[in-house]
Amino acid sequence: MGDRIAQDAQRICESVNLEGMRDAIVLVTGASGLIGTHILASLCHLRERGLRMRVYAQMLSAPPPHVSDLALKGGFEILRVDLAELDEYGRLPKADLILHSAGYAQPAIFMANPAATIQISTSATIALLNRLRSDGRFLFVSSAEVYSGLKKPFLTENDIGLTTPSHPRAAYIEGKRCGEAICNAFRAEGLHATSARLAHTFGPGTRKHDRRALNSFIEKALCQGKIELLDSGSAVRTYCYVADAVEVLWKILLYGKEPVYNVGGRSTVTIADLARMVAEITGTTVVFPSTRAEIAGAPEDLRLDVTKVEAEFGKTEYIGLEEGLEATIEWQRRLYLQQPGGDG
Repeated sequence: MGDRIAQDAQRICESVNLEGMRDAIVLVTGASGLIGTHILASLCHLRERGLRMRVYAQMLSAPPPHVSDLALKGGFEILRVDLAELDEYGRLPKADLILHSAGYAQPAIFMANPAATIQISTSATIALLNRLRSDGRFLFVSSAEVYSGLKKPFLTENDIGLTTPSHPRAAYIEGKRCGEAICNAFRAEGLHATSARLAHTFGPGTRKHDRRALNSFIEKALCQGKIELLDSGSAVRTYCYVADAVEVLWKILLYGKEPVYNVGGRSTVTIADLARMVAEITGTTVVFPSTRAEIAGAPEDLRLDVTKVEAEFGKTEYIGLEEGLEATIEWQRRLYLQQPGGDG
């Protein structure tokens, strides 16, 4: 596991009272993804502090080396379960705490696999809620893309997007909306189920060839010596460093009182300026296209109002974009260039 991931795990555990997890059975879906990696890292840190619990880490494919290391170190049980297959659900354990972060977060992947994308957010969410103990707590990791189609400076939990089921990203957007509705239905029946609308999250812990914009920029900078944009880069994004996001997710899961929360950061930047920041850190250049290419269905501006989280949990400090980028670039430098101590 990278040193930065371990440091972030310690920071998360110092920011959240996790003592209530002692002797709990914890199920984390999507455990090999960026969010899942940092969830496991924080659980691993707790185990090192002597907090006993049983942890199941669900993932579709074989874990990358850094996740295997976490599982081995923390004594976690890896479950290779395909959440897009109904007949796999019987392999899911009963649990006291379930954090459902599985799904295809990369647009290129979820647009190419619409049926599986919907399944993971809907049928799998129902199956997981049916595995939750009656006094347990469940967190569905939704997405800021549920706001797609709105043109507002800041989006609150009372807003919802305007896109239709024929939208190019509908499988992802509508799946997340339906997942939230499922949580609310089970909540009405007495289970503690909550949704977190997660904004763009970044940090160390990704795999090679991640196609999300920031990770793609870093790969191009490191491997090609330049960042070629597909369009003008005028779209606005607000980024949240992964440790800040996971800190808030733990607080929502364990202590949240509301049915839905926005989870995001304060680092707002255009795609073009983000590429320039990566280029400056890596000593490369940005190349803009001579003609504009359309990126199917991508929202132009996604900025979340995180007042609810900040008021309820006292979240006021965030890792800055530059510091987060340096940690992310260093992680990918080890992945692609195989520096000593790398996890690739």
